[in-house]
Amino acid sequence: MATATISLITALREAAQRLNVGAHYAWGNHGACNCGHLLQVMTPYSEQEILRYAHTGIGEWTELGEDYCMNIATPLGLMVQRLQEAGLTATDIHHIEYLSDKKVLQHLPGGFRWLKKNRREDVILYFEAFANMLEESYIKLPVDVKQLLPEHSPVTIH
Repeated sequence: MATATISLITALREAAQRLNVGAHYAWGNHGACNCGHLLQVMTPYSEQEILRYAHTGIGEWTELGEDYCMNIATPLGLMVQRLQEAGLTATDIHHIEYLSDKKVLQHLPGGFRWLKKNRREDVILYFEAFANMLEESYIKLPVDVKQLLPEHSPVTIH
């Protein structure tokens, strides 16, 4: 299961918002599909660049995420690495493409139901539900108060 991180929650919400206002969406296009939209907000790459880099590998994002090797410093490898650094696993990447994680689907407004992988409105719902679920998990994480305080250099009193 995905790790709840601020960057992932933010990316899911931003991708949903971009889709909601009409960003180009095409499930069969690596740069404009579900993971493609996440990558557009998580990286400086455009839809066209993501598509070009993704075509250096074989398969959909689901296979690319599973076949990814940490030692490959290609643009494609760096994109998959970015998804993983944000908190996603290969299984999460698969679920994002197919809108299929039952835990996320249980967080849909109105309760559990199956969504269509290539329907813009369903992707928006899934991204928002996923962000809400991760946010609930994040809020429950223990807080290290020292991380909340700004670092200051020691003060010398004379």
